[in-house]
Formats: sequence, C-alpha cells, structure tokens
Amino acid sequence: MKYLFAIALGLVACTATGPRLDSWNDGAADDITAFVARVTDTSSSDYVPPAERIAVFDNDGTLWAEQPAYFQLLYAIDYVKSHAHEHPEWRTTQPFKAALEGDMEALGASGSEGLFKLVMTSHSGVSSDEFAEITKAWCATAQHPTKGRPFTEMIYQPMVEILEYLRANGFKTFIVSGGGVQFIRAFAEESYGIPPEQVIGSTIKTTLEASSSGTWIRRSNEIDFVNDKAGKVIAINRIIGRRPIAAFGNSDGDLQMLQWTAAGDGARLCVLVHHTDDGREWSYDRESHIGRLDKALDEAKRKGWSVIDMKRAWSQVFPTHEP
Repeated sequence: MKYLFAIALGLVACTATGPRLDSWNDGAADDITAFVARVTDTSSSDYVPPAERIAVFDNDGTLWAEQPAYFQLLYAIDYVKSHAHEHPEWRTTQPFKAALEGDMEALGASGSEGLFKLVMTSHSGVSSDEFAEITKAWCATAQHPTKGRPFTEMIYQPMVEILEYLRANGFKTFIVSGGGVQFIRAFAEESYGIPPEQVIGSTIKTTLEASSSGTWIRRSNEIDFVNDKAGKVIAINRIIGRRPIAAFGNSDGDLQMLQWTAAGDGARLCVLVHHTDDGREWSYDRESHIGRLDKALDEAKRKGWSVIDMKRAWSQVFPTHEP
C-alpha cells in the first residue's frame, strides 16, 4: 500500500496536467512539476488562483541560443551586408567595416558606441509594420553561422515544452528580455506560443505619423528603455502589474527579476538554465562575454533556486532530431 501511495504522489508531482516533458531526462524537471502541482491544487496551502499564475522568461540563452553573439546583433550585421551597396562609405568606416568583413574582434573593439550605431542603423528609419515584415523574413530565411540551422530552430525544445506545460496548468507566460521587443515579437508567437502583448523587451523611441495615405508608427534612432537587469523588474511591474510566481533566466542580467520573484509571498519558483553542453550547444558561465552567469549562479546556490544543467537535464536541445 505504501508503495502504491508513493507512486501516486510521484505521478501527481511529475505530471499535474498537460503536455509531457519528453525532452527532459527523468527527474530533471521535478522541481518545476512539483511546484506546478502545489500551486494548482485547490486543497494545498500553496494554491494560487489562475489569475495570479504569472511566469516570466528571459529569451536569449533561456528560450533560444545566444552564441557566438546575440541573434539580434547577427540580424544587424546581415542588414548592413544587404544594404552595403547603398552606402559605399561603410567599407571604410567602423563598425560597418568590421560587420561587412565578419571581423567580430574589431566589432567588439568598437565598444558599446559602435554596437549601438550598428543596431540603430538596422532597426530605425522604417515604420513598425515594415520592421516586423523585415525581421520576420530574416527569421524565416537566415541561418546560424556555426550550427547551420534556421534561427527559429535554435529554440530550446525542453523550454518550449515547459511553456506549454505551464499554460496547460493555467499559467500566463511572458517573455521579459533585454532584446528589442519588436524583434522578438516577429517570431515569439509561432516559436513559443507567446502572443505579442505578452512580450516585454527593450524599446526605441517612436512617433505617430499620418498623411493622406494612412497612419503609421515611425521608428527613430533613439533608445527609449533598456529592459535589462533592474529594468526587467520595472517593466514587469509597469506592464504586467503582478509579481510573477515563477521566473526563468540564464545570466546575471536576469538576477534582479529572479530576486524580485523570489521575494514575493507564497510558493515561488526561480530557475536558471546553465549552459554546460559544449557538444550539442555551448558550455559557458562566469567568464563569458555573452550571457555571463556569475552572481546569479552564486545566488541560486545560496537561495536554493533550481539550476538546470543542460547537458544532464535535456535529452534533446533543439526541436529537430539529434543523435
């Protein structure tokens, strides 16, 4: 009888309701499924009403890959290459020269000012609708420089399953990213099942323009809001209006979001994706110039947050078949 009772408890903790987590190795998602079982059980002291089941996810390095550079930067580089014929001066002017030559070292040496110039050149001067079409087309056709996959196949299958699992259990899932909000909206709904209104990201200033031919939103070359670190908390509070009960990240840029989530009352779930798989993906943490996981990793150990060891936890990384 005790044996059967234990099996029953295990099934409740591991499945709750909804889709199977087929890309997770046995036991690797237990912290997540046990949390969901607790907050959805009406007889539990940890029960959370559906309206309050808010889960937030970083994007780069948490829902899709981020090496060897943030994909939005790779989009900017591709944009410069495709428009270079209109700007011959770019061939002798940094950071455009570095982008055209694929010189990532020189591009990095241009610093934040150079990267800002590159991103603004490729992200402004068009309407929001035009930008959406351009980025959607890029996501549909461009391929990762080392993996040879479309960028939309660089999403993490295990995390897609977690998103579906949470939504099946009454959660509302949001992306909260340092990346540009309009860029992420171009693929988030199709790739993750997250609609545009549930994507929070960095923004540039826009203006409303009108003429006899119509009304549109024009994108400028000025930053409006950087949705990173503490900015993520500010944006969640301003846009969602509820403190999340679950937060998923992978780097120090997500630390404040996880800390704020953990500081709320009742049951809380904080999860870090730890990149440990240099075979199927990449292995990096404390010393990485992209997605550095240092202070947040220490905080996770102190506070008992869940740390997902990618190599050990995931039987499959990307959506298509892997050996």
